[in-house]
Amino acid sequence: MTLRLVVVDDHPVVRDGLRGMLGTQPDFEVAGEAATGLEALTVVEAVRPDVVLTDLRLPEPSGGTLIRLLLERLPGVRVLVLTTHDTDSDVLPAVEAGAIGYLLKDAPREELFRAVRAAARGETVLSPTVATLLLSRVRPARPLTEAQLSSREREVLALVAQGRTNRETAAALFISEATVKTHLLHIYAKLEVPDRAAAVSAAHRRGLL
Repeated sequence: MTLRLVVVDDHPVVRDGLRGMLGTQPDFEVAGEAATGLEALTVVEAVRPDVVLTDLRLPEPSGGTLIRLLLERLPGVRVLVLTTHDTDSDVLPAVEAGAIGYLLKDAPREELFRAVRAAARGETVLSPTVATLLLSRVRPARPLTEAQLSSREREVLALVAQGRTNRETAAALFISEATVKTHLLHIYAKLEVPDRAAAVSAAHRRGLL
């Protein structure tokens, strides 16, 4: 079955790139495109696609407003957000408005292809950073005290906060880089974050640094 798609982005180069990329898949047909929210509403009503891939920040209407209007006019369409923005003010209104998926534009092409197919099936697709943000909103953060990090984990975290690389951290603590990576994975799990930058930010918020 061929999936009919509409691409919505106010940058012509981005639309061209997406059209070319999606066109490599035999089960995709880019049936229309739009540069503004108003144009998107017109194109979607005319084309009646299976999936709309849309940026959030467009000439009006945009964001959650555009998503709501798209779903009001064509309830069966799936709206997959594809954007560079992953802040609360972007993600939450889009999800609340009914977007079935939320990906960032730096996603690998194969991930994008899978997301389009999953969205067409009615499955929710979220980038890791967006999933983490939403989880933090629907469940309270577990209280975490300094005592819940081991002394070595605290030492590693402090050096990471100073901008040290894994190699530099290993040298400073006289341990291997592999051990540093293991400590970082434990820190990420305890702080419920995806990477070192988020770990440092979370540690500062919780008074661990």
